[in-house]
Amino acid sequence: MTLRSIPASMDPAVVATIDGELDRIVREHRVDVLLAIESGSRAWGFPSPDSDYDCRFVYLRPIDDYLTPWPGRDVIETPLVGLLDVNGWDLVKALRLLVNGNAVLIEWLMSPIVYRGDSGFRDELRALADEVADRDRVARHYLHLGRRQWRLFDSNRSLKKVFYSLRPAMALRWLHEHPDNSVAPMHLPTLLGECELNSDFVESVQELTELKSRTREMGSGAVPAPIAEFISAEFERAALEFVKADPARRDHAQARSAEFFRSRVRG
Repeated sequence: MTLRSIPASMDPAVVATIDGELDRIVREHRVDVLLAIESGSRAWGFPSPDSDYDCRFVYLRPIDDYLTPWPGRDVIETPLVGLLDVNGWDLVKALRLLVNGNAVLIEWLMSPIVYRGDSGFRDELRALADEVADRDRVARHYLHLGRRQWRLFDSNRSLKKVFYSLRPAMALRWLHEHPDNSVAPMHLPTLLGECELNSDFVESVQELTELKSRTREMGSGAVPAPIAEFISAEFERAALEFVKADPARRDHAQARSAEFFRSRVRG
């Protein structure tokens, strides 16, 4: 089954341009785009009127391209054009990062906005991620990302940047409350809905999200206290909670990911 899920709020002209760019990439790079989604604030659930369109995709090359001592680049990057940003990863790179605890591929698999893709591929890769993703490594990814963004907010006080700390903090909270899962939703409203949270905090997030949705420039200032307290507390807890490293789990993850790759490249 072919995947396609585009909300009515997205500019049809931009979506058509993205579709055309994906067609060009398939033709000129001789690759199969297995999944193409929207990442960034539109998929995270807190877009601004001037938010970029961040199309990300996973692709597979012909088998002969992998049977060489001199492999090519494992990314396809296109020039930024206005609000349009289209880039993708070779399946090899995506699987390596998944095993290393990078949460980016996991988020692509969970994106609510899909330009194209094969449902069987996405379902199988989601199942693989559920099996092999190390929740402690994934959580450390979110912790490092969130802390870095929180420090950037301290330097410029841009309220727009608060969301780039808040979403990792919410992912950490979700992982804390769902100890049997390694794959957290990428969509901020979904994270909020699936966690037990203080009502003052939820209301503050909803108010800030609504403000971001209708203004191009939120300005700078102090973070609403419930949000600032939540972010700091989640980062402190995560630093103590997610510290394990299991070499045996990593070996299993590498073996299963290699098996998955071979099955896809052989068709």
